Amino acid sequence: MKVTVVGAGNVGATCADVLAYREIANEVVLLDIKEGVAEGKALDIWQKAPINLYDTRTVGSTNDYAKTAGSDVVVITSGLPRKPGMTRDDLIQTNAGIVKSVTENVVKHSPDAIIIIVSNPLDVMTYQAHITSKFPRTRVMGMAGILDTARYRAFLAEALNVSPKDIQAVLMGGHGDTMVPLPRYTTVGGIPVTELIGKEELDAIIQRTKTGGGELVKLMGTSAWYAPGSAAAQMVEAIARDQRRVFPVCIKLEGEYGIKDCYLGVPVILGKNGVEKVIELDLNAEEMALLKVSEGHVKEVMTVLDNLA
Repeated sequence: MKVTVVGAGNVGATCADVLAYREIANEVVLLDIKEGVAEGKALDIWQKAPINLYDTRTVGSTNDYAKTAGSDVVVITSGLPRKPGMTRDDLIQTNAGIVKSVTENVVKHSPDAIIIIVSNPLDVMTYQAHITSKFPRTRVMGMAGILDTARYRAFLAEALNVSPKDIQAVLMGGHGDTMVPLPRYTTVGGIPVTELIGKEELDAIIQRTKTGGGELVKLMGTSAWYAPGSAAAQMVEAIARDQRRVFPVCIKLEGEYGIKDCYLGVPVILGKNGVEKVIELDLNAEEMALLKVSEGHVKEVMTVLDNLA
């Protein structure tokens, strides 16, 4: 199993480190456009292999996609990070060009790869990668739902003073303020969360989840990396080990939930072929209305991309 991570910044390097530490792949290639950065970080990760006892070989490359040839999974983290006051939508023009170029190189050297997009704005960058690659939708997906549900579950664990291991949740829609957390599908050790926490407190947690990325940008002056990098690695693991995990991921919808030609986060089964199945939940009227709002926002950003062409 060979995995490439394009972009050796904080998110990409974290993803590569988790992949190596968990021995998810035999080889992890870290690629970046900045001279020596990917090579240095890959070497650093390799040098701690004797300490943390793993065998995964990490290799760095400065923009030499030949070293990525034959990758089974490619994670694309490339792009301009968000700065304070900048929305994900502000990033679209610059990052669309970057993701398009990277995807073209990925297709050239790894035509059978599964592509995972982490670059922001996530939903529209998944759209960009899909139309550029011309791969089936099952092999091009965005990482957002795992990160967003992780934040949601972490906040709930803190509020309830319980282990985050026991919290399961589903979150749908776009990656941003219009995401749709679903309390009805949230459980703590199998117990519906609504039996353990009041509506007002739960609503506050949901709102914090929606602005979770922005909260970190305000604190640090840049985007998060530990959780996003780990979330992307978890998706790679599900594919590499054919775990058939149920995760929310961003994918092109083709009629599911009554939505067509829009890239939204929905629960799927993730395995060796990528998205093995899109799961359709029986949403109530309120949940569906929120999903439609999210669809409208994502389609607006998709239109911005279309108009740049």
